[in-house]
Amino acid sequence: MFTGIVEEIAQITDITGEEANLTFTLKCPLAATFKIDQSIAHNGCCLTVIAVDAKLETYQVTAIQETLKKTNLGNWAKGDLINLERSMLHNGRLDGHIVQGHVDAIAICSEIQYQSGSWKYTFTHSSDQLTVEKGSIAVNGVSLTVVDSKPKEFSVCIIPYTYAHTNFNALKPGSVVNIEFDILGKYVQQYIKAYGNQ
Repeated sequence: MFTGIVEEIAQITDITGEEANLTFTLKCPLAATFKIDQSIAHNGCCLTVIAVDAKLETYQVTAIQETLKKTNLGNWAKGDLINLERSMLHNGRLDGHIVQGHVDAIAICSEIQYQSGSWKYTFTHSSDQLTVEKGSIAVNGVSLTVVDSKPKEFSVCIIPYTYAHTNFNALKPGSVVNIEFDILGKYVQQYIKAYGNQ
């Protein structure tokens, strides 16, 4: 479980394929603290560390076919910057919102507006899941508040700190991102679907 507060940005240094799987090698100073079998959110997608080289500050994770189908990981390339978050400490503060690291869908950035010191990003998606204004959503693993909400579209505003310390500054119109809808909203939506007509 995660909070959507990005700790570090890692850079992809290598990608190898084996059958339908892709193994990513990433580099960042935080890698020296990682352990094999540890769960790390990568752009909001929970992946398991399979190898660590503390001296080189690199580590590896593998994405299987199911993960590649549901996320933007298949689009990753050498040099890409990836938002990282280690799993939540249960004796710590929940500064963002409950993020499971289970990506629901991908979304496409349709517009970026600079707003005198902040940035407004609009995303479109094909999921049946709903967003609500002032509700929570995770975009590339970043816990954010929904500003505008429409069916299959939402927008979020980014403060300068988030812009500087996540890969939001690399997004452009047309960029593909991972999204995870708020777990509480998903439960309510499923409950209404199952029992709403009784």
